[in-house]
Amino acid sequence: AILTGDDYLSDGNGPIEHLIIGVDYADVTLPGFPDAAIPPGGIPSHIPIATDRVRHVGDPVAIVVAETAVAAVDAAEKITIDYEVLPAVTRARDALNPEAPSLFKSGNVCVEFSRGEPDATRDAFAKAAHVVRLDSLSQRISAIPLEPRAASAIVDSSTGAATLYAPSQGVHKFQLAVMSSLGLPPEKIRVVTHDVGGGFGARSCSNGEYPLLVWAAQRTDRPVKWTATRSETFLADYQARDTEADAALAVSHDGIIQGLRIDYTINLGAYPISFAVAGNVQRLAGGPYDIRAVHMSGRGVLTNTVPVSVYRGAGRPEVTFLVERLLDMAALDLDIDRIEIRRRNLIAPSSLPYQTPLGPRYDSGAFTENMERAARAIGWTGFPKRRAVVTARGQLAGIGIATYLESPAGAPSEQADIRVLPEGRIEAVVGTQSTGQGHETVFAQVVAETLQIPEQQIDILFGDSDRANSGGGTHSDRSMRLGGTVLIRASNTLIIRGKEIAAHMLEAASADIIYAAGRYRVTGTDRELDLFTVAASALAKKVPEDLAGQLEGTHTLAARLPAHPNGVAACEIELDPETGGLTVVRYATVDDVGRIVNPAIVDGQIHGGIAQGLGQALFEHNVYDPTTGQILTGSLLDYWLPRADDLPSFIIETNSEQPTLGNPLGVKGAGEAGTTPATSALVNAVTHALEDYGVRHIETPVTPERILRALGSLPARC
Repeated sequence: AILTGDDYLSDGNGPIEHLIIGVDYADVTLPGFPDAAIPPGGIPSHIPIATDRVRHVGDPVAIVVAETAVAAVDAAEKITIDYEVLPAVTRARDALNPEAPSLFKSGNVCVEFSRGEPDATRDAFAKAAHVVRLDSLSQRISAIPLEPRAASAIVDSSTGAATLYAPSQGVHKFQLAVMSSLGLPPEKIRVVTHDVGGGFGARSCSNGEYPLLVWAAQRTDRPVKWTATRSETFLADYQARDTEADAALAVSHDGIIQGLRIDYTINLGAYPISFAVAGNVQRLAGGPYDIRAVHMSGRGVLTNTVPVSVYRGAGRPEVTFLVERLLDMAALDLDIDRIEIRRRNLIAPSSLPYQTPLGPRYDSGAFTENMERAARAIGWTGFPKRRAVVTARGQLAGIGIATYLESPAGAPSEQADIRVLPEGRIEAVVGTQSTGQGHETVFAQVVAETLQIPEQQIDILFGDSDRANSGGGTHSDRSMRLGGTVLIRASNTLIIRGKEIAAHMLEAASADIIYAAGRYRVTGTDRELDLFTVAASALAKKVPEDLAGQLEGTHTLAARLPAHPNGVAACEIELDPETGGLTVVRYATVDDVGRIVNPAIVDGQIHGGIAQGLGQALFEHNVYDPTTGQILTGSLLDYWLPRADDLPSFIIETNSEQPTLGNPLGVKGAGEAGTTPATSALVNAVTHALEDYGVRHIETPVTPERILRALGSLPARC
């Protein structure tokens, strides 16, 4: 078969609903986006295959289905497409120009937002002794998971039921996407995700290929499989960041922050896939600092580029970067030590719980303590001696520090079903799922701790929409926060039901039954039954009818359970003023992730997050030709990822003495901890190294070329 967009529409199919109420990155009318405005024409739709026009390089225009991949490629090469070349716009600020080409009739501005107190902020700036300003771009990057996407679709011709195997970060969101685009009821589409080598946010939202695969399987009555090439990853996988901001910080003569103002222009790409970044930057400005006058504003803009979704941090690294850079610039202008200016502005323990003017409420944290610990870990006070040694070699050295505080939310829905099997095992089905983070291990730990049985007897199941009735998937530090919560509550429900069964079997009142070490016991006696014996009796119907059946517990959650992971990163660099070559020689971080269930997994999350943050800071950048919209970084030969020898061994410390009160585990989240402050710490170190050359700021990625330009070592046209 060779299928086109006209075929897709003629079969009655429609757009993918990415912004569905009740799921992650939901409709802008939700509380997380209180002051958003959408254009009169509404939010443009995302048809997964081009019909009237191609809006970005990589937009699918036809599908070829053949019995072999070679035959499909041969057929695709024979297709001729009659294009009318249209003007392109790739930069969000350029797309705001009235003369810029419009991607849709409604225009290029897709959403506008405002949050905070503009009048109070204006007054604070008017009265401030000093104001620092920064206009900065968080460049566009790709997630680059371990393997490119691969998916298959199978349709049962007798029932019309379809099964999609795809690398998702949440099968239920993909199920909703296919349902919305193909008009299928939920019982007719099953989504299964097995092992996934990384998601990082890019696989949170369904790509267009997935409903197209199901549709192609419907049309051909054959299973259909598709495997992307690495080049197609750059052309079709959702990209990230690409936010431009005009920021300003007002301070007193002694460095006390008086006000913060940030205006964002966010590149959404060709189709609006997610508003999560816009939602997060407006809530989280200010981080762990006591800032009473804040105003955030911005807009999401469509351009002729690959659609932008979320990536590790989703707005948190972007807004952290601005505030941390502004603080360093203010410290330089006011001749205040960079740690001291932060010390004067961090929220004091006595001020907790702390209500921010932008909405979040921080219930716990030791912000100054974390900063002091990070400074000690990297050897801040010993830096001048190390710098003298580096200077003697003809090199430059710098050290930087950055604090962060995030407020992960994520999809509010989550469910766990836990049942006791007669063969002596516990089966726990949970709606969130792993993309390589080790959920199978930590979820088993949670269930084992609650049911007080060995972890080896617990099976954790996820990634199948037929097995898990609902779930929000893995993103936004939510898996342990929400998944752990529903597992605990479902386990407790199971224990309570088991007490009723055990009471009947032991001929005692249920109030006299206690549960400990996997056994039910009559208080004050040695009469007891283990959990599995109780479950087997219920399953064999050896108990009254109302107690018979599977011993299980279920809990469904419909809340975000906010938490506020926070911490401090410190970075030390050396650079060669002749070549611009830069080396990260030390990197230390102290992270408050709340209660730690598994230290090894937390360390692994932080290590990976640092590598991704430093990757953006030093190397990664998706570049487009501004006139044609052609991507110029379309392979790993052009897009530079960090290698093992690009980074030092990290010094990782955690502060687990500040559990949150927002969930029964007290966890805050570690998945975004490493990434969020990394770009800030690196650039603060680089600008410190270049202070004597009059360099106030340098943009990311901090390439040798940018360093040499900052030093004035390159001609303007080089």
